[in-house]
Amino acid sequence: MEPLDRTEFVDAGHTAFRLAGRPEVAESWDAESSCAGMTVGGLTHHLLSQVKHAARFLAQPPTTDDPIPLLGHYAGAEWVTARPEDEANTSIRDEGNEAAKAGPEAVLAEIAPLLDQLPDLLRTPREPDTIFIPWQGWALTTDDFLITRSMELMVHSDDLASSVGLPTPEFPGTVAAHVVDLLGGVAMRRHGQAAVVRALSRPQRAPGSVSAF
Repeated sequence: MEPLDRTEFVDAGHTAFRLAGRPEVAESWDAESSCAGMTVGGLTHHLLSQVKHAARFLAQPPTTDDPIPLLGHYAGAEWVTARPEDEANTSIRDEGNEAAKAGPEAVLAEIAPLLDQLPDLLRTPREPDTIFIPWQGWALTTDDFLITRSMELMVHSDDLASSVGLPTPEFPGTVAAHVVDLLGGVAMRRHGQAAVVRALSRPQRAPGSVSAF
């Protein structure tokens, strides 16, 4: 697969930001989103926080910890297999809802300057090219970390667009390719190879769901 184009990650951030800035989002800010228990504002904050995480960690010195594989990150993350009512998920929901009380203008204003910083941060050499994720306790390569944030941007942009009746935006090519590859890998780990192959090629034999999460 073609390597992740880091400039396209910046474009992905702008894509999500443009969606978050639509008037339909502000008008529905306090309504429940397509993610049960999460307001549109809370979802918007969680979506845009992926840009915040990227800018924050790219500004920090690289870690010397050995990075784990990308799929290993999702094998070890508690929220991947947690139920919606489990603390691993409700804490994310509650944090977003609380932060959204500041209002749409404040949420957008926090992220806009970080988007402007991303190109320079991504051009700054990192040796080793690794990032430590403190809430997980392990490291990823920088590209793998950016793929995890890209997945969040794409999935939650779809959630947000669905919440306010807008079309889901298109994301840049290498970003979308890596996200689909990631989701396929996680889904195959959860459901098995045959189930995923059938879902993609033989719907008459496909299981009811091969959702990655």
